[in-house]
Amino acid sequence: MSIGGVLLPYQQRWLADTCRVKVCEKSRRIGLTWCQAADDVLLAAAEGDAGMDVLYISYDKDMTREYIDTCGWWAKHFNNACGEVEEFLFVEEDPEGDRSIQAFRIHFASGKDIVALSSSPRSLRGKQGRVVIDEAAFVDRLAEVLKSALALLMWGGQVVILSTHNGEENLFNQLCEDVRAGRKPYSLHRITFTEAVGEDLYKRICLRTKKAWSEEGEAAWVKETRAFYGDDAEEELDCVPARGSGAYLLRTVVEAAMRPVPILRWSPPAKDFVDWPDLLRQAEVEDWCKAELLSVLKELPDRPSWLGEDFGRLVDLSVQWPLQQMQDMSLATPFLVELRDCPFTQQEQIFNYICDRLPRFSGAALDARGNGAYMAERARQKYGAEMIEQVQATEGWNLEHWPPVKADLEDQALLLPKDADVAEDLRAVRKVKGIPKIPEARTKGGDGKKRHGDAASACVLAHFAARKFAPECGVFEVLCGGGEVDNLMRGFRDGRSVDY
Repeated sequence: MSIGGVLLPYQQRWLADTCRVKVCEKSRRIGLTWCQAADDVLLAAAEGDAGMDVLYISYDKDMTREYIDTCGWWAKHFNNACGEVEEFLFVEEDPEGDRSIQAFRIHFASGKDIVALSSSPRSLRGKQGRVVIDEAAFVDRLAEVLKSALALLMWGGQVVILSTHNGEENLFNQLCEDVRAGRKPYSLHRITFTEAVGEDLYKRICLRTKKAWSEEGEAAWVKETRAFYGDDAEEELDCVPARGSGAYLLRTVVEAAMRPVPILRWSPPAKDFVDWPDLLRQAEVEDWCKAELLSVLKELPDRPSWLGEDFGRLVDLSVQWPLQQMQDMSLATPFLVELRDCPFTQQEQIFNYICDRLPRFSGAALDARGNGAYMAERARQKYGAEMIEQVQATEGWNLEHWPPVKADLEDQALLLPKDADVAEDLRAVRKVKGIPKIPEARTKGGDGKKRHGDAASACVLAHFAARKFAPECGVFEVLCGGGEVDNLMRGFRDGRSVDY
């Protein structure tokens, strides 16, 4: 037999990740614990230094027993030499006295063990190997368990954390947010029910239950599954922690990060400005740039600079947001440019005027949705693909790149222009089904005209540019360690056929 086709794509990606600490926020019942058990068996069965012990922790005895039975099933299918499942008492070191925890163990001929516990030991002293914390959001004293588990990394090993969500305030959700924000150098996976179905989860269920697959059957099964979870479906299936809606940035956080800097706003001098001859329009905007922008640009310190632009034409503003890295490594906004009803060619003219004069200009990120694609493409043609990122801000993009902005604002490592309209734009960012985004509804600025979170969009693009095009990017790299333990495991993780 071979196992090349056993794992679904998201399961293969999970096992292929060899980071020393990896986290997964997941839907229920998508087979992640099942594939984790397979990898744990291969690790415990590997000979010599290629193998290590596995300590599995969850919150429920039935779940623990199911995991250890799954490990036994995999061991038999891999033809690994191992003993029967042994039940014993794991004694936890407790300040109030020893506490016994019911546990299960499989011993392998390699000399390594898989130990599964139905509670959460606070002390893992003297242990070494891989720690798997399953349904971490429901584990008691998770902070203490993580502290003990992470201490093992000094001696090698790995910490694997996977769970569905259990509320926005839960430590597991905070851990996911910290990883997204770059506060923790771990890897993070997110597997929703919809994504799992899209990668053939239901087809695999049909295969195992000997049921014929059909599109109609899959649609009915998805509908039935969502109906079963009812109001809890978003949390249980879609990786959205409960109470996951509301303002994304606190007003106190936004205002604490604000500093007085020039806000340069341009609007056409006449209603028919767009119909003026090219030379007249260019001359008009050139004069404005010299009068308003030039002196500001000349006074900037000689520090690395980036730019983010959110595009707007008739209704929404175009906002060009520069950032500079200061001596203390914070990102400061030296000025802001807002353009209302500005023709395409003049937006390009102002953008180029700024980028050509920013000290040590290192790169820019531009909104490439809709008509913004023209500006983004023109910038790429002028400055090169190595300095310009054309951004399609999908939900996945927002989920990845808003948390670092939030983290830097909370740490006051990102400084904003002190302006009421900018503050309201940033406050307009909402968490919708767990995703930071700007709702469709528009607000009114101080001039009585419509805004659509334009400054907020430019801010996240500028922050993204500063991270992507940073002169030294080491601080943004994920710290991973460890390799595959033997040829069998490499083939398993890569999805290649491995005979057994």
